[in-house]
Amino acid sequence: MWDTGAMVTRELAILARVRERLPGGEALMDDCGLVPTAGTGRLLVTTDLLEEGTHFRRDWHPPRLLGRKLLTVNLSDLDASGALPLGFTLTLALPPDLDLDWIEAFLEGLAEVARTAGVPVLGGDTVGRPAGIGLGVTALGRAERWLDRSGVVPGDRIFVDQPLGLSLRGLRALQAGRRWDAALPDPALSAHLDPRPNLGLGPRLARLPEVHACLDLSDGLSTDLRRLALASGCSLVLEDGIAADELEGGEDYARCFASSLAQADLEARLGLPLRPVARAVAEAGAPLLAFRDGHPQPLPDLGFDHFHP
Repeated sequence: MWDTGAMVTRELAILARVRERLPGGEALMDDCGLVPTAGTGRLLVTTDLLEEGTHFRRDWHPPRLLGRKLLTVNLSDLDASGALPLGFTLTLALPPDLDLDWIEAFLEGLAEVARTAGVPVLGGDTVGRPAGIGLGVTALGRAERWLDRSGVVPGDRIFVDQPLGLSLRGLRALQAGRRWDAALPDPALSAHLDPRPNLGLGPRLARLPEVHACLDLSDGLSTDLRRLALASGCSLVLEDGIAADELEGGEDYARCFASSLAQADLEARLGLPLRPVARAVAEAGAPLLAFRDGHPQPLPDLGFDHFHP
């Protein structure tokens, strides 16, 4: 198996301790977890936390769009696992300086996504904190077939359904001083502040037996391809022509899936264009490889690190 010492970060070390110490932790390899239930289908659960100063800034992220994003990213995890959403819980940790208008606008955006997806709020918690906003959603969904990360086999190709790197360009624009203007929407800012994944595509992929694994791209292509490879015990060789922004950029929320079907066949069945980003081979010394000077070489993890100083 892999020598992962070179890619260990604080986040990976913490997750490794969780897997080792908690009952059921050994099964935690996906963005979604399996809830043991009787009956047909699989009940899946996912959770995400957005922290002010880490995931967003109040002065550049309109509260309505932040509410939309908070629920959307959780629904995206369920969708990429092949699940249809059933409901969600909401956790709010709010500082004393937050005015009611901000909260109203945030809830308006959250409600827009909830109504469109047909998912009710099931409960949650609200607490005060001295400073900064913390926002959390836990979402539940049911999948007839759980499309997890572990099914990639040598010979598969890895495809994405949406452009990559646009959210990163939006983040860089915000860092450079640009701000959201609803009257003049910018595609890069929209991709970062109000992502629109192809919700509904995941369950369609799960109905194709030739689709073997899937995840949504949230932490960058180089990071998430590595996760696919590690979960499946294979190596992935990057396709030519992938730009640095596409490798590094997080929060793309594209469906990233493995299939033995040809691209033209998949596109005909799904009715949308796809882009191949990698191909699967037997274990080859590293989870993710790229050709340099005609030889496959290990590609470092270039994606988002939650604990990077």
